[in-house]
Amino acid sequence: MHHANLEKLKSLRLFGMVRALQELTGLDDRGRLDFDDQLALLIERETADRANTAVEMRLKRARLRQAACFENLDLKASRGLDKGLIRDLFTCRWICQHRHLMLTGATGTGKTWIACALGNQAAREGFSVLYTRLSRLLDDIATARLGTGAGALMRRLARVDLLILDDWMMSELTAPQRRDLMEIVDDRHDRGSIILASQIPLTSWHRAIGDSTYSEAILDRIVHAAYRVELQGDSLRKPARGGTAPSGSGIDQPASNLEKTTVK
Repeated sequence: MHHANLEKLKSLRLFGMVRALQELTGLDDRGRLDFDDQLALLIERETADRANTAVEMRLKRARLRQAACFENLDLKASRGLDKGLIRDLFTCRWICQHRHLMLTGATGTGKTWIACALGNQAAREGFSVLYTRLSRLLDDIATARLGTGAGALMRRLARVDLLILDDWMMSELTAPQRRDLMEIVDDRHDRGSIILASQIPLTSWHRAIGDSTYSEAILDRIVHAAYRVELQGDSLRKPARGGTAPSGSGIDQPASNLEKTTVK
Protein backbone atom coordinates (compact mmCIF):
# COMPACT_ATOMS: atom_id res chain seq x y z
CA MET A 1 0.00 0.00 0.00
CA HIS A 2 2.84 2.40 0.83
CA HIS A 3 4.51 1.84 -2.54
CA ALA A 4 1.17 2.22 -4.34
CA ASN A 5 0.51 5.51 -2.55
CA LEU A 6 3.93 6.85 -3.55
CA GLU A 7 3.34 5.93 -7.19
CA LYS A 8 -0.08 7.60 -7.20
CA LEU A 9 1.36 10.76 -5.67
CA LYS A 10 4.11 10.78 -8.32
CA SER A 11 1.55 10.34 -11.10
CA LEU A 12 -0.25 13.40 -9.70
CA ARG A 13 3.10 15.24 -9.63
CA LEU A 14 2.81 15.78 -5.88
CA PHE A 15 6.54 15.37 -5.37
CA GLY A 16 6.65 17.38 -2.16
CA MET A 17 4.17 14.97 -0.61
CA VAL A 18 6.22 12.03 -1.88
CA ARG A 19 9.33 13.25 -0.07
CA ALA A 20 7.39 14.07 3.09
CA LEU A 21 5.73 10.64 3.14
CA GLN A 22 9.08 8.93 2.70
CA GLU A 23 10.46 10.93 5.64
CA LEU A 24 7.43 10.09 7.76
CA THR A 25 7.88 6.41 7.03
CA GLY A 26 11.39 6.55 8.44
CA LEU A 27 10.36 8.21 11.70
CA ASP A 28 10.41 5.93 14.74
CA ASP A 29 7.79 8.02 16.54
CA ARG A 30 5.43 8.45 13.59
CA GLY A 31 2.71 6.74 15.62
CA ARG A 32 2.62 9.68 18.00
CA LEU A 33 1.27 11.90 15.20
CA ASP A 34 -2.44 11.59 14.53
CA PHE A 35 -3.81 11.51 10.98
CA ASP A 36 -4.53 15.27 10.84
CA ASP A 37 -0.98 16.14 11.87
CA GLN A 38 0.51 13.78 9.29
CA LEU A 39 -1.76 15.14 6.57
CA ALA A 40 -0.88 18.71 7.54
CA LEU A 41 2.82 17.86 7.24
CA LEU A 42 2.30 16.43 3.75
CA ILE A 43 0.32 19.48 2.62
CA GLU A 44 2.87 21.88 4.09
CA ARG A 45 5.72 20.14 2.31
CA GLU A 46 3.88 20.13 -1.01
CA THR A 47 3.04 23.83 -0.64
CA ALA A 48 6.67 24.73 0.11
CA ASP A 49 7.89 22.55 -2.75
CA ARG A 50 5.58 24.25 -5.25
CA ALA A 51 6.53 27.71 -3.98
CA ASN A 52 10.23 26.93 -4.42
CA THR A 53 9.63 25.56 -7.90
CA ALA A 54 7.67 28.67 -8.85
CA VAL A 55 10.51 30.94 -7.69
CA GLU A 56 13.03 28.89 -9.66
CA MET A 57 10.89 29.19 -12.79
CA ARG A 58 10.45 32.95 -12.39
CA LEU A 59 14.20 33.40 -11.96
CA LYS A 60 14.89 31.25 -15.00
CA ARG A 61 12.48 33.27 -17.13
CA ALA A 62 13.90 36.55 -15.78
CA ARG A 63 17.29 35.84 -17.43
CA LEU A 64 19.07 38.04 -14.91
CA ARG A 65 22.59 38.88 -16.01
CA GLN A 66 24.09 38.62 -12.52
CA ALA A 67 23.34 36.43 -9.51
CA ALA A 68 22.81 39.35 -7.15
CA CYS A 69 20.63 39.57 -4.06
CA PHE A 70 19.83 41.98 -1.25
CA GLU A 71 21.72 39.88 1.32
CA ASN A 72 25.00 40.68 -0.47
CA LEU A 73 24.39 44.42 -0.69
CA ASP A 74 26.81 46.36 1.53
CA LEU A 75 24.69 48.89 3.40
CA LYS A 76 27.60 50.06 5.58
CA ALA A 77 29.64 51.75 2.87
CA SER A 78 29.56 55.54 3.16
CA ARG A 79 28.57 56.43 -0.41
CA GLY A 80 25.42 58.44 0.25
CA LEU A 81 23.18 55.39 0.48
CA ASP A 82 19.80 56.00 2.06
CA LYS A 83 19.46 52.74 3.97
CA GLY A 84 15.79 53.20 4.74
CA LEU A 85 14.86 53.88 1.15
CA ILE A 86 16.94 51.06 -0.31
CA ARG A 87 15.32 48.64 2.13
CA ASP A 88 11.94 49.99 1.09
CA LEU A 89 12.76 49.37 -2.58
CA PHE A 90 13.57 45.76 -1.75
CA THR A 91 10.10 45.29 -0.24
CA CYS A 92 8.85 45.64 -3.85
CA ARG A 93 5.93 47.87 -2.81
CA TRP A 94 6.87 50.23 -5.64
CA ILE A 95 6.20 47.40 -8.10
CA CYS A 96 2.71 46.94 -6.66
CA GLN A 97 2.22 50.67 -7.25
CA HIS A 98 3.51 50.41 -10.86
CA ARG A 99 6.33 52.85 -10.18
CA HIS A 100 9.66 52.88 -12.03
CA LEU A 101 13.31 53.07 -11.04
CA MET A 102 16.13 54.86 -12.87
CA LEU A 103 19.69 53.69 -12.13
CA THR A 104 22.37 56.02 -13.47
CA GLY A 105 26.11 56.39 -12.93
CA ALA A 106 29.49 55.83 -14.49
CA THR A 107 30.40 52.48 -15.97
CA GLY A 108 31.28 49.80 -13.43
CA THR A 109 29.53 51.43 -10.47
CA GLY A 110 27.03 48.61 -9.96
CA LYS A 111 23.91 49.58 -11.88
CA THR A 112 23.37 46.14 -13.40
CA TRP A 113 24.14 44.46 -10.08
CA ILE A 114 21.48 46.44 -8.22
CA ALA A 115 18.98 46.00 -11.04
CA CYS A 116 19.49 42.24 -10.95
CA ALA A 117 19.30 42.17 -7.14
CA LEU A 118 15.94 43.95 -7.31
CA GLY A 119 14.83 41.58 -10.04
CA ASN A 120 15.85 38.62 -7.88
CA GLN A 121 13.86 39.99 -4.94
CA ALA A 122 10.83 40.68 -7.13
CA ALA A 123 10.87 37.07 -8.37
CA ARG A 124 11.02 35.85 -4.76
CA GLU A 125 8.00 38.01 -3.95
CA GLY A 126 5.97 36.45 -6.75
CA PHE A 127 6.40 39.03 -9.53
CA SER A 128 7.28 38.09 -13.10
CA VAL A 129 10.59 39.66 -14.21
CA LEU A 130 12.50 40.05 -17.46
CA TYR A 131 16.02 41.43 -17.86
CA THR A 132 17.35 42.55 -21.24
CA ARG A 133 19.51 45.20 -22.83
CA LEU A 134 17.52 47.88 -24.61
CA SER A 135 19.39 47.41 -27.89
CA ARG A 136 18.80 43.65 -27.88
CA LEU A 137 15.11 44.08 -27.12
CA LEU A 138 14.64 46.54 -29.97
CA ASP A 139 16.52 44.18 -32.32
CA ASP A 140 14.28 41.30 -31.25
CA ILE A 141 11.18 43.37 -31.96
CA ALA A 142 12.53 44.42 -35.36
CA THR A 143 13.18 40.77 -36.23
CA ALA A 144 9.71 39.79 -35.04
CA ARG A 145 8.18 42.48 -37.27
CA LEU A 146 9.68 40.76 -40.30
CA GLY A 147 7.22 37.94 -39.63
CA THR A 148 4.04 37.74 -37.61
CA GLY A 149 5.45 37.52 -34.09
CA ALA A 150 5.67 41.20 -33.13
CA GLY A 151 2.20 41.35 -31.62
CA ALA A 152 2.76 38.27 -29.46
CA LEU A 153 6.13 39.61 -28.29
CA MET A 154 4.63 42.96 -27.32
CA ARG A 155 1.84 41.22 -25.39
CA ARG A 156 4.37 39.11 -23.48
CA LEU A 157 6.34 42.21 -22.57
CA ALA A 158 3.19 43.97 -21.40
CA ARG A 159 2.33 41.08 -19.05
CA VAL A 160 5.70 41.15 -17.24
CA ASP A 161 5.42 42.81 -13.81
CA LEU A 162 8.99 44.15 -13.81
CA LEU A 163 10.90 44.87 -17.02
CA ILE A 164 14.62 45.62 -16.57
CA LEU A 165 16.17 47.56 -19.46
CA ASP A 166 19.95 47.71 -19.17
CA ASP A 167 22.26 49.97 -21.23
CA TRP A 168 19.43 52.45 -21.65
CA MET A 169 19.98 55.10 -24.35
CA MET A 170 23.53 54.01 -25.19
CA SER A 171 22.91 54.96 -28.83
CA GLU A 172 20.48 57.15 -30.72
CA LEU A 173 17.22 55.51 -31.73
CA THR A 174 15.90 55.11 -35.24
CA ALA A 175 12.32 56.06 -36.14
CA PRO A 176 11.04 52.43 -35.91
CA GLN A 177 12.86 51.95 -32.59
CA ARG A 178 11.22 55.10 -31.18
CA ARG A 179 7.80 53.80 -32.13
CA ASP A 180 8.49 50.37 -30.59
CA LEU A 181 9.86 51.89 -27.39
CA MET A 182 6.85 54.17 -27.14
CA GLU A 183 4.55 51.14 -27.40
CA ILE A 184 6.49 49.29 -24.70
CA VAL A 185 6.42 52.22 -22.29
CA ASP A 186 2.79 53.08 -22.98
CA ASP A 187 1.69 49.47 -22.41
CA ARG A 188 3.32 49.61 -18.97
CA HIS A 189 2.01 53.02 -17.92
CA ASP A 190 0.10 52.45 -14.64
CA ARG A 191 0.21 48.69 -15.34
CA GLY A 192 3.80 47.55 -14.81
CA SER A 193 7.19 48.68 -13.56
CA ILE A 194 10.45 49.36 -15.36
CA ILE A 195 14.05 49.56 -14.17
CA LEU A 196 16.28 51.64 -16.42
CA ALA A 197 20.05 51.21 -15.98
CA SER A 198 22.23 53.68 -17.87
CA GLN A 199 25.60 55.39 -17.79
CA ILE A 200 24.10 58.12 -19.97
CA PRO A 201 22.90 61.07 -17.86
CA LEU A 202 19.20 61.80 -17.77
CA THR A 203 19.70 65.15 -19.46
CA SER A 204 20.95 63.38 -22.62
CA TRP A 205 18.00 61.00 -23.01
CA HIS A 206 15.99 63.48 -25.09
CA ARG A 207 18.77 63.65 -27.67
CA ALA A 208 19.21 59.87 -27.78
CA ILE A 209 15.49 59.29 -28.40
CA GLY A 210 15.67 61.85 -31.18
CA ASP A 211 12.21 63.11 -31.99
CA SER A 212 10.99 65.69 -29.46
CA THR A 213 7.39 64.48 -29.52
CA TYR A 214 8.37 60.89 -28.83
CA SER A 215 10.98 61.82 -26.24
CA GLU A 216 8.49 63.94 -24.28
CA ALA A 217 5.86 61.21 -24.42
CA ILE A 218 8.24 58.40 -23.43
CA LEU A 219 10.02 60.23 -20.63
CA ASP A 220 6.81 61.76 -19.26
CA ARG A 221 5.45 58.25 -18.69
CA ILE A 222 8.64 57.16 -16.90
CA VAL A 223 10.33 60.01 -15.09
CA HIS A 224 7.38 61.42 -13.17
CA ALA A 225 6.55 58.03 -11.64
CA ALA A 226 10.14 56.95 -10.98
CA TYR A 227 12.60 56.73 -8.15
CA ARG A 228 16.10 57.76 -9.12
CA VAL A 229 19.32 56.13 -7.98
CA GLU A 230 22.60 57.76 -8.99
CA LEU A 231 25.58 55.53 -8.21
CA GLN A 232 28.81 57.26 -7.30
CA GLY A 233 32.41 56.28 -6.62
CA ASP A 234 35.03 54.29 -8.51
CA SER A 235 34.33 51.37 -10.78
CA LEU A 236 33.71 48.14 -8.88
CA ARG A 237 35.45 46.22 -11.64
CA LYS A 238 38.80 47.56 -10.48
CA PRO A 239 40.78 45.48 -7.96
CA ALA A 240 39.37 46.35 -4.54
CA ARG A 241 40.71 45.97 -1.03
CA GLY A 242 37.30 45.12 0.36
CA GLY A 243 34.22 43.35 -1.01
CA THR A 244 33.02 43.69 -4.56
CA ALA A 245 29.30 44.12 -3.95
CA PRO A 246 27.86 47.47 -5.10
CA SER A 247 27.66 49.30 -1.84
CA GLY A 248 26.63 52.88 -2.36
CA SER A 249 24.35 55.19 -4.25
CA GLY A 250 22.55 58.47 -3.99
CA ILE A 251 18.79 57.92 -4.04
CA ASP A 252 16.10 60.45 -4.83
CA GLN A 253 12.37 60.38 -4.33
CA PRO A 254 10.20 60.11 -7.49
CA ALA A 255 11.45 62.73 -9.93
CA SER A 256 9.18 65.57 -10.95
CA ASN A 257 11.47 67.01 -13.64
CA LEU A 258 14.57 66.20 -15.64
CA GLU A 259 16.98 68.08 -13.44
CA LYS A 260 19.63 66.22 -11.48
CA THR A 261 18.91 66.10 -7.76
CA THR A 262 21.41 63.83 -6.04
CA VAL A 263 21.18 63.10 -2.33
CA LYS A 264 24.52 63.52 -0.61
